[in-house]
Parts: sequence; structure tokens; C-alpha cells
Amino acid sequence: MSEHDEDGYTGSATLLLEGTELAVEVELRGHFQPIDGYYHWYGRIGANERLAELAGGRKKPVEIRTPDGAARGEISDPDPWDRYRITGTSTPPFPIPTTLDDLPG
Repeated sequence: MSEHDEDGYTGSATLLLEGTELAVEVELRGHFQPIDGYYHWYGRIGANERLAELAGGRKKPVEIRTPDGAARGEISDPDPWDRYRITGTSTPPFPIPTTLDDLPG
């Protein structure tokens, strides 16, 4: 798979964690996995002190909202720069092509 086989979103988002809304910056990517038949999306959330306080380095269920959509996922394992990983399965919080007409050029 090449980098051109993935869809994605980079920019501002709202993360809902345990009833608290957080304004965050994200970099998200995703792809359809034919082996299990699901769309998998994933990425990193920019370092955010309030997120680190609420999550405490543990896995937590979240909802993420971008200007293009919303999805439920899970945050886990912050990296050494305190950027939490986020993952989800099925409809992502960003647009994906669903027909041949949706594909670029």
C-alpha cells in the first residue's frame, strides 16, 4: 500500500472525553481493510495538557468531531511528545470516496 491509498484529515477537531469537549489538532488517516471488511481510521492528537490530565495515559473511549463529520473511537498510548493515538473502525470523521466519481482526477 502506498501513501496514496489512504484517505485523511489534518486540522482542528473537537474531542469529547468523559463529558468534556476539548479543542484539539489532529492528523488522521484511514483505509479500507478487505480482510475484515471494515474501514479503519487512526492518527495522532496534538499535545494537549487538558487531554493528558483527563486521560492519564490510559485507553479511553472518545468521540471526535471535524468540520466534515463525527465518529466514535478510542485514544491510547501517548508518544514521548504527549500526542495521543486515536483509532476507530467504520465511518471516519472525514469524507472518504464512495464512488468512482468521488476519486480525484
